[in-house]
Amino acid sequence: MRTAAVIMSGALIALSSCGNPDGPEPAASTDEKAAVMSVEDRFARLALDCIHRPFPNKISHVMNSADDLATPQEMTPAFYGCFDWHSAVHGHWLLVRILKVQPDTSLAGEIREALSESFTVENIGAELGYYSHSDRAGFERPYGIAWYLQLVTELHESDDPQLVKWRDTLQPLEDKIVERIVGWLPNLAYPNRIGTHNQTAFAFGLMLDYARTVGDTTLEAMIVEKTMDFYYADKACPIGYEPSGEDFLSPCLMEADLVRRTMPQAQFSAWLGSFLPDIPLDGSGDWLEPGVVLDATDGKLVHLDGVNLSRAWALEGISSALPEDDPRRGALMASADLHKETGIAAVSDTHYSGSHWLASFATYLTTKRGIEEG
Repeated sequence: MRTAAVIMSGALIALSSCGNPDGPEPAASTDEKAAVMSVEDRFARLALDCIHRPFPNKISHVMNSADDLATPQEMTPAFYGCFDWHSAVHGHWLLVRILKVQPDTSLAGEIREALSESFTVENIGAELGYYSHSDRAGFERPYGIAWYLQLVTELHESDDPQLVKWRDTLQPLEDKIVERIVGWLPNLAYPNRIGTHNQTAFAFGLMLDYARTVGDTTLEAMIVEKTMDFYYADKACPIGYEPSGEDFLSPCLMEADLVRRTMPQAQFSAWLGSFLPDIPLDGSGDWLEPGVVLDATDGKLVHLDGVNLSRAWALEGISSALPEDDPRRGALMASADLHKETGIAAVSDTHYSGSHWLASFATYLTTKRGIEEG
């Protein structure tokens, strides 16, 4: 994986290889081949390189006896790669997403083969058995299970026969996840406003998009109701305190990105004025500085590369929900562009601490998953 600067160099490499009067060019190096790949193909390559990579691995697994000792692949045979369960799930989502937005990708065959290996009745049956255990009611809640529903959403929207088949294969685990979410939501008394996995607003956004896509009006109503209870009265979010040292989600921006999904335009515009009152009107982008990563080998610190990507898509989403002549849109999009440039440049295969998950965030951003129509 190369940085954003190398993406631009791909065009130069392609041009320089034409019409060599001294004979055929030598075979392109691996880096040169990577340079002419599309951005989405680069992200797909990172996912392909990790979804079936069993180690290193970090699990969240309660053991009641020695009988519970097993490898991640034995416990969750579909989603055991990419260091942890949730990253494996959104790594699979990334690959499905690429098949949909770039069906002619040169990696299509490899992607389909990899997904076919994961999405079997046997594997999903084992995943369901693991997840359904009474000691795992909170497993990957809400972050990982929200990504699973996003994966289902992607498959549900497709009329590709293979993706339709996979959607059916994943449904038993989907149904159990939804059942548990419906049981959990009434007991959730307060939102979680942190910038990592347990944040409520981000998960609610993915869950809401899922519910609307598959027509689950019960789940949709429950999430909208909780969103109203938790967030509608919020004012003056302290965005100047962000980011915290390990954030990959902005508490303020993810909340606004969720709320814009639940309010009419005029109501959201007024709410945003109270919630983030200091958005500039001059189109400047430096009112919100990107996060800085000082050690890309540190799995916690590298979260800040992710916060830049997720901020960018939240800023774009917020802007999309405002009237076209709203003077805040310029500053929102300028900051989104700044965060996008910084975030995309950090997506690299150099350190597994970032490469096992950042490409999913980058794909969500570049393909505008959260704000597309229909």
